[in-house]
Amino acid sequence: MADANVRIPEEAKDRLAAIAAAEGLSLRAYLARLAETLLTPAERAERAEKARTALKKWNGYAPTAAEQQGLDGELDRRLAQVTGST
Repeated sequence: MADANVRIPEEAKDRLAAIAAAEGLSLRAYLARLAETLLTPAERAERAEKARTALKKWNGYAPTAAEQQGLDGELDRRLAQVTGST
């Protein structure tokens, strides 16, 4: 397996290294595990579509694009509220 060099701010590297160490991992192992667990935008879209299909089959729920956009906005608003961001 080839290694890659990634340039990030020193503060970010130090933070990631501390998180990795707290989990008993090297920074390299932590980043490899992180990459395996995160979804790409395409993977997230695929899962969302599967969820919509399952909901429609289960209970007939099929929101319109406008309803989905409104729900996304409401979720963003609530997340911003609990995280203190604007």
